[in-house]
Amino acid sequence: MCGRFALNSTPQRIALHFGLAAVPDLVPRYNIAPSQSIVTIREDAQGSRELAMARWGLIPAWSKEPKTGYSTINARAETVASKPAFRSAFRHRRCLIPADGYYEWSAIPGSKLKQPHYIGLQTTDAPFAFAGLWEVWIGADGQRLESCTIIVTDANDLTRPIHDRMPVILPPEAYAEWLSPATNRLAELQALLKPFPSGTMQTHPVGLAVNNPRNDGSELIQSQELGNFAGT
Repeated sequence: MCGRFALNSTPQRIALHFGLAAVPDLVPRYNIAPSQSIVTIREDAQGSRELAMARWGLIPAWSKEPKTGYSTINARAETVASKPAFRSAFRHRRCLIPADGYYEWSAIPGSKLKQPHYIGLQTTDAPFAFAGLWEVWIGADGQRLESCTIIVTDANDLTRPIHDRMPVILPPEAYAEWLSPATNRLAELQALLKPFPSGTMQTHPVGLAVNNPRNDGSELIQSQELGNFAGT
């Protein structure tokens, strides 16, 4: 799964990488957690890309209330086209979710704690994109709430020792196909939902402060050796 990530690229870098006309001022974030409002990029009715904020944790349009009874922060690539919570969004409301890195946890030998790891691309001069879906929920009183989810797939060779799943990271050449509402070739879309190549990624252990979503600073992504936690 993917339960925490970071987006600290400047608005200028985000606009350049994703082909946006403009990006509002964004506070660098190093510990983005479920239920928070996050950046998404989608295609508008005129075919232009736009930035929109959405709550992380997709609320199906048919849900009776905003609080669902199960986790929807991630959608499994294998079932995203058929699962009721996601299938409509997969067909009609796909988005990119910009990130600079994400966190995953592994067991620490001899400890009850889990070791957090920061995972990203070797090239750090631009953000990358998770494959995402977005949805609109409208309550009986007219309340409107936009929400989103990150699609996950099998881990690649680099990340498998940490966790058996990883978020789908789309290469830039796939952005246009993924975003276009006109794209309805589900088999071709499904083919994009594969592990990202290990050779272009990197990872390092980080400190336990990331476990608390109230902590949010650049120190969270700094390397902290596994041995520092042994025996705790």
